[in-house]
Formats: sequence, structure tokens, C-alpha cells
Amino acid sequence: MKQSLLIFLLSAVIGLAGGYTYFHFANKEPAKEKQPVATEQNNETSTGQKATAVSSKEGEIFKQKGCIACHSISKLNVQGGTTGPDLSNAYKEVEGKHGKPIEEFLKAPTSAVMSGVIKSNPLTDEERAAIIQALKVASEK
Repeated sequence: MKQSLLIFLLSAVIGLAGGYTYFHFANKEPAKEKQPVATEQNNETSTGQKATAVSSKEGEIFKQKGCIACHSISKLNVQGGTTGPDLSNAYKEVEGKHGKPIEEFLKAPTSAVMSGVIKSNPLTDEERAAIIQALKVASEK
């Protein structure tokens, strides 16, 4: 029994440390590395490689804050990760799913994953406003 508990606790610590490390370092870009630019038409770079597309000015904030590591916003033509849900309807759905308005959710998320992400990479008032505005635009499309 003690051995099973010890193995469980050790696995949990390793898993949480790995998740924290991934979210903390995954979105850091090297200072001098130039990122390929995606075109809106075919989502390919000038070298023909697939790129993460951010084709609208509203979508740029999601790239800057690293949201697209886990989320896409299909209504803004923002292609990102598939780990998290598509945020196209988040403006309308967050309160029903999480019990608080989107602005409050972005300050203090009720989901465990987002809570850790926001804690390690908090949003300024301006960034929060830009995200909310972009999500509002997406929900109206």
C-alpha cells in the first residue's frame, strides 16, 4: 500500500512538473530566430512548409500570448493546437460552462489547466480586453 501511494505521488509530481515545463517554455521564441510568415490563401510559408496561421488582426493576440499552442479559433482563421477547445464561441459559452463571465474567467480561471497557464503567464488588462474583443468578433461571425 505504501509503495503504491509513493509511486502514485511520484508520478503525479513528475507529470505536473512536465506539464509546467511544457507550458512555461513551449511558447518562448529565440530572440534572433525569424519565424516564417503564413499566407492567408494556402497557409504555407515561402519555403512551402506548413505554418500556424494567424490571418486576422484579431487573431494576433492569441499568437502573442501563446494561446494557439493549445487552441484554434476557426472563425478567425487561426489554426493552433488541438489540445484545448476551439475558442470561436468562447465569448458566448464561457459563462455557461465555467460559471463566470469571460473577463472574470480570464482573471481567475475555474479549470485546472487554464488556472496553471494564466498563473504562469498572467494577462494585463489591455491583453485581456484584446482577447475579449477578438472572441466577441469571432462569436459574431
